[in-house]
Amino acid sequence: MPEPLTKQEVDSKIDPSVSKQWDDETPKHEQIEDFYKTVDGLKVGLLTTIRPNIGPVSRSMAVAKRDGPDFLFLANTHSQKFQDLEHDKTAQVTFQNSSSQDWVSVSGTAVTVDNSDPRIKELYSSATSAWFGDLGDGVHNGTADDPRMALIEVKAKYVSYWKSSVTTSGFLKEVGVAAFTGKVANTGVQRQLLEADLEHARKGS
Repeated sequence: MPEPLTKQEVDSKIDPSVSKQWDDETPKHEQIEDFYKTVDGLKVGLLTTIRPNIGPVSRSMAVAKRDGPDFLFLANTHSQKFQDLEHDKTAQVTFQNSSSQDWVSVSGTAVTVDNSDPRIKELYSSATSAWFGDLGDGVHNGTADDPRMALIEVKAKYVSYWKSSVTTSGFLKEVGVAAFTGKVANTGVQRQLLEADLEHARKGS
């Protein structure tokens, strides 16, 4: 149910939409499981890199594999994101479920490897070739052996996410009541996973 805005929240310059949904009580292993469940159900996210003299640049990317809290993407070395990562290894992957409004933000460091990495053959599917094309020279053919085929691995350092606790109709009702009464909507839980939490998750995956 919507909760009233307090004077303390205003005086302390606290965002009530965050503080009233903040969850640091759920055990970390459950928070990690919910994180995995959310991203595994989405498959496609926005991969953001930092471009010199421009700033953050994002593009839609299919996740080839989630490896614990980290994410693997198959990509073309001729794309500009590789040039971005040569200058700055900082990367972010974001996901959102348009039905539930659940969202996930993963901040980390990107590692790039060429097509000599055996994981590429494990992750490759014939559908991947649709984004590479076949030059007909027996080399640039869009297969796992194509020298353009590379792997981007985003190693997570910080994760924040929001998980809905109401149905779609419940969400609309909550927002409507909050707007009408001057209270603050409370429709889910917001959580964070710090670097130590993510390292623990890697050891357990």
